[in-house]
Order: sequence, then C-alpha cells, then structure tokens
Amino acid sequence: MENITEFENYAKEYIDKIIDFLPNLLAAIVILIIGWWLSKVIVKYVRKILSKKDYGIALEQFLTKIIEYTLKILVFITAINQIGIETTSIIAVIGAAGLAIGLALQGSLANFAGGVIIVILKPFRIGDWIEAQGVSGSVKEISLFYTKINTFGNQLVTVPNGPLANDNITNYTVEGKRKDAITIGISYDADIKQAKDILENLMLEQENIMRDPAPQVVVTELADNSVNLSLRFWALNEHFWDCHWYTIEEAKRRLDAAEIGIPYPQRDIHIISKPE
Repeated sequence: MENITEFENYAKEYIDKIIDFLPNLLAAIVILIIGWWLSKVIVKYVRKILSKKDYGIALEQFLTKIIEYTLKILVFITAINQIGIETTSIIAVIGAAGLAIGLALQGSLANFAGGVIIVILKPFRIGDWIEAQGVSGSVKEISLFYTKINTFGNQLVTVPNGPLANDNITNYTVEGKRKDAITIGISYDADIKQAKDILENLMLEQENIMRDPAPQVVVTELADNSVNLSLRFWALNEHFWDCHWYTIEEAKRRLDAAEIGIPYPQRDIHIISKPE
C-alpha cells in the first residue's frame, strides 16, 4: 500500500511537471513554425533585392543561404531557450566549431573573400579579356572561389580568387576601345616626311580606325640602325587586332614600293692595315 502511494506521488509530481512544461513546449513549437516561416519570407525579400543589384548569381545564392541558415539557427536557439535548455554552452560549441573550420580552410576562405570582392566591385566580367597572375585570356566563368580564363591558345586556366583579387588586373575590354602603337624603323637616308605621309594615309584609309582621336605618326627614337616611327591609332575592341595586323603588313608593302628601306641591324667594320 505504501509502494502504491509512493508511485502515485511520483506520478502526480511528473504529471504536474509535464503540465507546467507544456506551455513552454507549445511556445517553442510556435516559435519554430513562425520563425522558419518568417526566415523564408525574409530570404525571399533579400533575394529579390539582390537580383535588382546585379551582384551575380553566385554571390546572390551564397548570401541568401547564409542569411537563411543564420535566421534558422537563431530561431532554433530561441526555441530551445524557451523550453529551459541553457543556450550559452551551445553558442560556445558553435563558435568553437566555426573557429576550427575557419583555421582549417584559410586558403578557401581567402578565395571566397576574393570572389565576393570580384563579384561586388566587378573589375572584370564574363567575356572580358584580362591579364592577371601571369595569365592572359577571356574570362569564361566567375565563381566564389575560382575564376576560369580561356587563353589565346584555348587553354582553360583556373585562377584562385584570393590572389586574383589582391593583385594587379589589366582589363583590355572594359573601355570598349584600345590604342595601338606600332613601331616601324626606317633608314637614316630615307625622307621622314614622305614616310610619315605614307603611314598616315594608310591609317586614314581604314574605316575601322577611329577619327577621334585622330591617328598620328611620330618619331620616337633615333636608334642605332634606324629612325623609329610610331603609328598610333584608336579602334574598337572588335576591330583592334584586324587593324593592327593589316597596318603592319601594309606598311611594309607601301614603304617598299616607295623605296624607303626598313634596315637590318648592322655594324661598320674598319680594317686598319699595319705596315710591315
């Protein structure tokens, strides 16, 4: 009889605890449901804002995932705190885990930070021709950790974003037009004015060479074996190389036709005969 009474006391005690615990449990469940729903609404709103800012799909997806997971973790911590579980130790464990992961992935985090900088600041875009990290080529893909560059020889080079974002980047495409400077040497015996007129007419005849700024020919150097002339002109990116190659070939042909020599490197040798 005594055992039955003791059991009833224990049962009553635990039932009372469960009844006292139920409101907190229900509140935690409500917090989870409403909190996760609100997190989805917030993420959807953030994604809409990011899509208008043109930050790029990679950065947009990453930021929305970070925000989503952060909000869900906060909701979860709030919920378990509601039912009386101490959250200080849980937060400490999460912080220690984050620190350990960060130390283990220092290189990857540096590449990620570089990717974020590239996506936000946009030093180059997909399709731009750039030169960086000893690589020159067309940008094929920009991810959060690596940038893929297609070289002139059609090799695909994968460059880590960390070093790429912290080094000099030359973008040949972004301005839409480029200036060329082709050096051609003529003989010291040649008529400089005649040579300049021939080369200026050559550039003015080409419709893809821009008129503003106007093309020009200037004497840049009195070299050892030649008088060096510089042919300078502007052209749109899509016409630049065609104008460059055509100008070099046609300049040689027209100077030859005018009998203006393009000299080879040469040396004058003086032989002095000694008396016997």
